[in-house]
Amino acid sequence: MNAPPVGTFCLVLHTHLPWVAHHGAWPVGEEWLHQAWATSYQPLVRVLNTLADEGQRHLLTLGMTPVLAAQLDDPYVVREQHTWLGYWRVRAEGMAGSREHWRREAGLRECAAATQALEDFDSTWSGGAAPVLRRLVDDDVIEVLGGPLTHPFLPLLPDRLVDATLAAGLDDAHRRWGNRPSGLWTPECAYEPGLERAYAGAGVGHVVLDGPTLLGVEASTADAWWLGDSDVAAVGRDLEVSYRVWSPRRGYPGDPWYRDFHTFDHEWGFRASRVTGRSVDPHDKQPYEPERATAIIQRDADDFVRVVRQRLLDLRDQRRGRPGLVVAAYDTELFGHWWHEGPQWLAAVLRALPQAGVRVTTLREAVAEPAGRIYPESGSWGLHKDWHVWTGEPVAAMADRQGSLAKEALASLDATHPRTHRSAPHDALVQEMLLALSSDWAFMVSHDSAAAYAWDRFVEHEEHARGLIAALGRHDMVAAHERATVVQHIDSPFPGLDARRFLRTDAP
Repeated sequence: MNAPPVGTFCLVLHTHLPWVAHHGAWPVGEEWLHQAWATSYQPLVRVLNTLADEGQRHLLTLGMTPVLAAQLDDPYVVREQHTWLGYWRVRAEGMAGSREHWRREAGLRECAAATQALEDFDSTWSGGAAPVLRRLVDDDVIEVLGGPLTHPFLPLLPDRLVDATLAAGLDDAHRRWGNRPSGLWTPECAYEPGLERAYAGAGVGHVVLDGPTLLGVEASTADAWWLGDSDVAAVGRDLEVSYRVWSPRRGYPGDPWYRDFHTFDHEWGFRASRVTGRSVDPHDKQPYEPERATAIIQRDADDFVRVVRQRLLDLRDQRRGRPGLVVAAYDTELFGHWWHEGPQWLAAVLRALPQAGVRVTTLREAVAEPAGRIYPESGSWGLHKDWHVWTGEPVAAMADRQGSLAKEALASLDATHPRTHRSAPHDALVQEMLLALSSDWAFMVSHDSAAAYAWDRFVEHEEHARGLIAALGRHDMVAAHERATVVQHIDSPFPGLDARRFLRTDAP
């Protein structure tokens, strides 16, 4: 007879990129999406399918933002992804013909990886991501979390906009995957008191918050909790466990034998070096040796399993025999894109945890019995766990403009929408407003990561929205329709988006 598990582990992967289709190629833009799809999303699904074939179920909880799901289903993006994979192989074949042994070896590895990715894409992904994820959901391999349409920072939005974008995002998930998610990844794990009412109103049953948001009211991350006076259960990320991977100082991806993300072979554009050392200059990095890295993957997987098991044993002792919960949450793009060996590590961990007496399951299965009610204060999973990444001095002007745009766009809808039927200019206005409100732009500026691109993207969507507001305010429907046509030619993440659901419900 098997012993009862020492506790429960839930892995949550947050999968998100902003709308980049038709908005530049390199180094961010569409290239950003192509790399993430090829090196993170495809390998992750291969891992999940392999483990499912071994009989494993309820492996992890996958947050998938509607704006990314829209791109992974978009016919243009799917075609471009296939082209990108082909170009990857062509470049790799060129590198494989290099004179230097280390370059030749790296080229052969890249050629094999590109060939596998192309074959996998043709057999699995050519119809977009929706069928791929639907199979995993239907087979109880994963739980998918929904989210608001374009990943906005919810505490900064008007209540009406929060309600509408949440409902529309969950409906979009239902359309793609056949069921409406009961769980929500709230963008940036951002919370302020009262948001739980919006979650409950959208039919959400559970959400993920960052650990300090719970710990600030002396609520352990080892339990689920009722959030405020709602029937929404909240879980918190266990930072002690999560940072075993995530920490820039001591996280696994920084091991000297893993492939280095930041160092490129400039002739061919591939990463052919290993980390070597945290303070080693790029030109002094040593060639990557995959055989040596493979041994480190198993070592780090074993260490993570040991850490999780010990954490759960300690919790059980502290709670007088009552098993606890550990939630580890990461960006999906960490596994494969940022950390080349991440998918292999993930497979090893998900195999080993049950063998170590740890129950592995999804959030939906883990939140059945909340421990009590909590009333947390505001928080996020951003730097310092507050909101300054999205409201601080470097982005204060952007935050102000986002706030005024939201109010003016909603006012324009209320004043000019015909209500009896859909209106293309109003649909385009809502779309551009939501794209301008993406939390990514402020995040990129605050972290000085492609900040100019982020500002340009915000300003472009803001200008599109304000042009539509102005035309609608003049009742110039010819100009409004012309602008809508231009906008929809560039941006079309949600063709079914109906601006009427964003109108005031008490409007005449």
